[in-house]
Amino acid sequence: MNMKTAIIIPVYNHATRIVWVIEAARPLGLPIIVVNDGSTDNTGNLLEHITGITLLHHPKNQGKGAALLTGFATAHELGCSRAVTIDGDGQHDPADVPKLIETSRDRHPCLVIGCRHNMNRLKHVPWTSRFGRGFSNFWVRAAGGPQVRDSQSGFRLYPLPETPVLNVRARRYQFEVEVLVRAKQAGIPVLETPVSVIYQAERISHFQPWTDFHRNSVTFSRLLFERLVRVFLP
Repeated sequence: MNMKTAIIIPVYNHATRIVWVIEAARPLGLPIIVVNDGSTDNTGNLLEHITGITLLHHPKNQGKGAALLTGFATAHELGCSRAVTIDGDGQHDPADVPKLIETSRDRHPCLVIGCRHNMNRLKHVPWTSRFGRGFSNFWVRAAGGPQVRDSQSGFRLYPLPETPVLNVRARRYQFEVEVLVRAKQAGIPVLETPVSVIYQAERISHFQPWTDFHRNSVTFSRLLFERLVRVFLP
């Protein structure tokens, strides 16, 4: 079985860190796909001058989930059966990619989450990340998804072409929690492996606590409703 793996980096206004992320991923020798999701800062200009990557653009910001789906489609076209996603803000160390690949060995298709190790002990981790992880873990399980420790980690290995056809409706950050529920429903194993995390004082995050909390609540309410319908109206 072909197990070619691509790296997908969705990016939105991360001009200060995206070059480092790409250069840190190069030694892995894997195809690198960068999806510029409508950035309005200098990100686009920087990316245009970087060689050796597949660069895709969304003219307007569509959301992280939409950027991932764009990357998945291109990775599949390149003949890849797996895709490792790395956030563009520099919090993930690309050197940990082999851990995700090794965890998926002989288990295709499966989805592997890079569980951020010692996240609660790091100095610059915002309270929204600490609270959000526990909140999300609980509701992913309640909605019929897998029991995991880091449902909000964007450092993952996804199976292709299985992931894009899981009927995930969310297109922003909520994609990453809904896809876990859909994978469980489809019988795709969801595994975890510990990875390092880098939180810097100047880290740029586009997570909007109240807006995204509302979006998360809407997504989980929809998934819970669907689960209840399946239970009482089989």
